[in-house]
Amino acid sequence: MKAGTVIVGAGPAGLAAAETAGGALLLDDNPAPGGQIWRGSKVAIPEGAQVMCGTRVIAASGRQLVAETPDAVIRIEFQKLILATGARELFLPFPGWTLPTVMGAGGLQAMVKGGLPIEGKRVIVAGSGPLLLAVAAYLRSRGGKIVLIAEQSEQARRFARTLAAYPGKLAQAAGLKLRLTGIRYLEGCWVLSADPHAVTLTQSGRAWTESCDYLAVGYGLQPNTELAQLLGCQIENGFVKVDEFQQTTVTGIYCAGEPAGIGGVDLAVIEGRIAGCAHANDARRFFAKRARQQRFAAALETAFVLRREVTQLAGDDTVICRCEDVPLGRIRQHANWREAKLQTRCGMGPCQGRICGPALQHILGWKNDSVREPLFPARVASLME
Repeated sequence: MKAGTVIVGAGPAGLAAAETAGGALLLDDNPAPGGQIWRGSKVAIPEGAQVMCGTRVIAASGRQLVAETPDAVIRIEFQKLILATGARELFLPFPGWTLPTVMGAGGLQAMVKGGLPIEGKRVIVAGSGPLLLAVAAYLRSRGGKIVLIAEQSEQARRFARTLAAYPGKLAQAAGLKLRLTGIRYLEGCWVLSADPHAVTLTQSGRAWTESCDYLAVGYGLQPNTELAQLLGCQIENGFVKVDEFQQTTVTGIYCAGEPAGIGGVDLAVIEGRIAGCAHANDARRFFAKRARQQRFAAALETAFVLRREVTQLAGDDTVICRCEDVPLGRIRQHANWREAKLQTRCGMGPCQGRICGPALQHILGWKNDSVREPLFPARVASLME
């Protein structure tokens, strides 16, 4: 199968890229386009674009992608490739983080959008960043009882002053504040541990326990850079390196959205439009808007820097690799990621290190730079082709 422009990811960045690219083929592993931001919403497909949902890229080489659909494997040759692969939640382990009632903030939101009943359930939302507010507001709108919001940063309220320079963001924040009226919002507060029906938190040196049905924890986002790495794109400071036109270090391959730098939906949309443009002059008209959103993203990053305490909560008996059930104590016995992987199978389960890898980078300073095919678990029949 041959295509001129291929876009991997049909979230905000990918859909925006399709708007300016014209006639692009979008691949997305979700049942419907929209990504996490617009999950469950009806989104407009740009004119001339073709979307293949339920399609996951499992391998790539040169100018060819290998993708697995629900019932086949297809090889796609491209002239231009735009990577809009988004990000996943960053999980920082603590005692009890593997309990079925403990999940990512965005993960719980996605499950509720998918039909999980939340009405009447007591929920604690914890972690860091504006996503906590959005999740709490959504869960409350679906009947969830938000016990409290625990923000580990102590700079969140001060960040509100920054919003004055961004009227659109200020309006969004005001709307969230109104929807969250009456809910405790605690700064400098984080989860120490969790039990099936209770959570222990700490603030200003004081620890206490709150009962709940669900704990939703999110410590920001981790960019999905695996496909870019497999294609030989340079990674810099954890993100795909791009130029002013969103082109990576590999000619003809572009990157937009969170893999190029965590910045939120507005920045992702602008970067997607730039990446999709066929001509430089068309792209330049978006540069000023991008710069403005990049300044906002930088202020956001400064306000919600992770404190060391939340990265060091796991004990030796805390499971770090959830797929292979490997505790931190066993992992500490080894000198680096590669050695631990060989001896304990840490990072060799279905998630292929996507959860435990970033966690160990925060806990032990290890980096997992190894990316191999298939990028995701695939059917045996797919691997045989």
